[in-house]
Amino acid sequence: MTSAEEVSAFGPFRLEVADRVAVATLDRPPVNAFDVAAYQGLTDLVDHVDGREDISVLVLAADESARCWCGGADLRDFRGMDAPRRKERYEVVNAAIPRLQSLRAPVVAAIGGHAIGIGVLLAAACDLRVASVDAGFACPEVDFGLIAGSSRLLNYLGVPEAQIREMTYTGRRLPAAALLASGFLNAAVPRDQVLPRALALAAEIAAKSRAVLRARKQAFVEHETMGWLDAYRLAQGLSGQLVTLPEARAGVERALGTGG
Repeated sequence: MTSAEEVSAFGPFRLEVADRVAVATLDRPPVNAFDVAAYQGLTDLVDHVDGREDISVLVLAADESARCWCGGADLRDFRGMDAPRRKERYEVVNAAIPRLQSLRAPVVAAIGGHAIGIGVLLAAACDLRVASVDAGFACPEVDFGLIAGSSRLLNYLGVPEAQIREMTYTGRRLPAAALLASGFLNAAVPRDQVLPRALALAAEIAAKSRAVLRARKQAFVEHETMGWLDAYRLAQGLSGQLVTLPEARAGVERALGTGG
């Protein structure tokens, strides 16, 4: 980030904004486990970012001192929990994760440590994922009398069904290399290079037209519920709305070598 950065807080998230890139750093020691307040903080953070005209890309990171990028659900929330209280908790969760996934700005996950349980879903809700080579990914809900909710989204993102079922049935932690091979990760790099790589990717994206990025993100979100032809037609309609933008016209002229 630059010296012109702005810093604010949303629950356990620290938000820094500079040069059209926002970095949200999760800092909830020791393992960045998610309790109800963390989910609410995430929802508030996303709402804030979505309303900012000076943010084109969001990077989701964790404090470098944390033992995990996201250590899953805070199991203290489940002590003495009954069905009505679990339902209340799920209502908060179900407001936060879909809100992140539908954020109009592209989101880059800078996964500097392990992603456990809800951490896997949190990563899946992002657009791009850069992870540490020594990060592990696990869905251990089976060991706590719970069911992992990330399987369908992982499947949509191309993670093989066999790999998903291994993760959810056994609770074992898979290495970043396995998720890189399956296409879930965009890159796996040494831990000290995770945030720089994510920031470089975010800066490259942030240099593009914000209006085009938002339309592209809208298409990605809506495509998930459509057949290919409907998705193709949606993209056409969004492109038609962008065609008169100065940056669209300038891009065509540059490609044709006629200036502009």
